[in-house]
Amino acid sequence: MDNNINRDNNRVVVEGIVEDDFQFSHEKFGEKFYTFSLGCKRESGIVDYVPVMVSNRLFPVKEIKAGDQLSVEGQFRSFNEHNSIKNKLRVHVFATEIYGGEEIFNKNEIFLDGYLCKNPWYRKTPLGREIADLLLAVNRPYGKSDYIPCICWGRNARYVDSLEVGCHIKIYGRVQSREYLKKLDENTQEFRTAYEVSIMKLEVITDEEQSD
Repeated sequence: MDNNINRDNNRVVVEGIVEDDFQFSHEKFGEKFYTFSLGCKRESGIVDYVPVMVSNRLFPVKEIKAGDQLSVEGQFRSFNEHNSIKNKLRVHVFATEIYGGEEIFNKNEIFLDGYLCKNPWYRKTPLGREIADLLLAVNRPYGKSDYIPCICWGRNARYVDSLEVGCHIKIYGRVQSREYLKKLDENTQEFRTAYEVSIMKLEVITDEEQSD
């Protein structure tokens, strides 16, 4: 397997303002990993709060604080968070390059090349807007995969409604955060945040194209 191919199928660049101080996540083979939230402002003024994970071997994390400007390059990855009730899919940008102290343009771009692992969920909002959710499996080297939630609207939503599990898709878009109200029981609700890829452009890869 060509590992470079796997790196090329998952690319993300996000730029913005550090929203909180770095939090220790975990340690593996002596390498420490930290998480923080990066605020990336859209042209509309809405801010997406992108979760980022970074190694202390990549960047001197003690030098970063809330309010600093950063540019992060990496991959959008997923992991299952285990608790006593059920597993929950979590996603974050895994930083492979990180820069600070430069002019920031609030860039938020992602490219994914993967396969549908669930049938798309197509529906219409109460106002009649077409929307569809996808779950894309993006392969890493050594047999691992990331499972990335994606969302699209309008004609793209209508188009993906005809796609099936296993379909090969390339996606271009941005990482977005979205608040929603979760009903826990008859009397209890709470606000939660979903992180997903907002699809701007997508391309279905046919068998003929894959063999070229």
